[in-house]
Amino acid sequence: MSYQSIYEAWLADPRLAAADKAELESIASDEKEKEYRFGGELEFGTAGMRGIIGCGMNMMNVYTVMRATQGLSEYIKTLPASDQAKGVVISYDTRRNSRLFAEKAAGVLAKNGIKAYLFDDVHPVPMLSYAVRYLGTIAGIMITASHNPKEYNGYKVYGEDGAQMSPEATKIVVGFIEKITDYLSVAGDETSSLIVPVPKEVDDTYIEALKKLTLSKEAVEKCGKDLKLVYTPVHGSGYVPVTRILKELGINVTVVEEQTTKDTEFSTVAVPNPEFKETLSMGIALANKIRADVVFGTDPDSDRLGVAVKNEKGEFVALSGNQVGILLLDYILTRLKEENALPANAAVVKSFVTTGMAKAICADFGVALFETPVGFKFIGEKIKQWEADGSHTYVFGFEESCGYLRGTHARDKDAVVASMLCAEMVCYYTYIGKTVWGRLQEIYAKYGFVLDKNVSIQYSGLNAMKEMNAVVDALKTVSVDSFGPFKVEAVRDYSASVRRTADGKSETLDIPKCNCVYYELEGGSFICVRPSGTEPKLKIYYSVKAASEADAEKALEEAKAAVKVLLDSVKK
Repeated sequence: MSYQSIYEAWLADPRLAAADKAELESIASDEKEKEYRFGGELEFGTAGMRGIIGCGMNMMNVYTVMRATQGLSEYIKTLPASDQAKGVVISYDTRRNSRLFAEKAAGVLAKNGIKAYLFDDVHPVPMLSYAVRYLGTIAGIMITASHNPKEYNGYKVYGEDGAQMSPEATKIVVGFIEKITDYLSVAGDETSSLIVPVPKEVDDTYIEALKKLTLSKEAVEKCGKDLKLVYTPVHGSGYVPVTRILKELGINVTVVEEQTTKDTEFSTVAVPNPEFKETLSMGIALANKIRADVVFGTDPDSDRLGVAVKNEKGEFVALSGNQVGILLLDYILTRLKEENALPANAAVVKSFVTTGMAKAICADFGVALFETPVGFKFIGEKIKQWEADGSHTYVFGFEESCGYLRGTHARDKDAVVASMLCAEMVCYYTYIGKTVWGRLQEIYAKYGFVLDKNVSIQYSGLNAMKEMNAVVDALKTVSVDSFGPFKVEAVRDYSASVRRTADGKSETLDIPKCNCVYYELEGGSFICVRPSGTEPKLKIYYSVKAASEADAEKALEEAKAAVKVLLDSVKK
């Protein structure tokens, strides 16, 4: 059927809600909009669904949410009765329709005879992950579009280990979803006794689990009350748990009051993404006013933490996710070693697009470093593997996109535990007469300066993903000797799980497949190109190692120019 025919069928369907009918009628003369909404389906991938809110098959709405939940229900019903009885826990953030979508999902589960634990208020991703594990449910659902613009919402599914559902299980769920061609046919029962509130003890035990992960109790006791920390939840779900853990540890925290409201429009920021300094601007302004020491910001589902600290001039600098990651990595390993608590088989995990600096730090501490594809579920899989075979002990995992996890209480990025650790890290360095910025410079001096930058190329339309994948596929066919001043030492094709060196040798990569090209450059630098799994963006990652920041900046610009030439050539 054509998009026009599908559009007309939806419009004529008596089951379509009046408000949705009015919305579709309003686009009757907009062919481009109709094609976008009905020319394709919202893809359910390994990160669940994410899309613009609105009526249509390619949009986030009650119909696509209920269809996805019916697919999940069908999957659960194939499992043993003992697993089916475990139920599903559902959480949501502050976005448009998040509570509505959560209620609809709960209703579908209940209609299928599956118990649904529903949080009574917004709760972040890490607490959903924790709740899955604490309650022993078979799965979890998180309604969120994370850091995306306000127009978006999303639907994430978690497995019984608390990590995002594995690719294998996701494939089965997708098979059930695709069988449902009548989007408006899925029924739910939102009044069912199978829908129950999440026990209050989940909140309390989560906070207690985090407290067990503290590393510098004495420093916090001595410096926490005098620390001036500014925190903004950016209108998201982090407000309650982040302020609670900091206050209960005795750390002084001042919130950006204007950004504590559950504002679905995120009206005080351009985008609710703490990776951007602009998102922290109100926090930095308040920090300058009260002469604070550090600024924290979390995204709507509180799985990402942005941090700004003072440099040697007393000016606030927004740290990148890579910088916060290496600071936390260095801090955690240092404190564990100082306390003689660093396991002999300690292991750290990062995504392969995350800074190359981690390799040098881990090597210095004698700690194994593992790389995974982008997506924290793969870090969660490593934790699960090591718990089963005992080969390694997980101590820290992070991604360049401001995602960090210490502890195994959750199996996804946790901005709450990251806030706690970063706060006590500030206390620790204050206690020993240092600053966080000063420690970062010491790390660079010791291991070499590494400049990490990400560049995104925006795509649009129904064919965005196809077009991005075509670019990456084309790159695999082109031989590249160098990027600017850097010789290419090897190329990794993660879709084929192959690494090819410049001298023609090849080896198999033991890592889950994904469509990505990774260029290993001389001296430990790298460039990586991949399509985003959550937004229509082609992402280019640069990690440039040099003797100084100035040298790194110069080399980066030369490398970026070379990449542009390459991309222009494969797009022709």
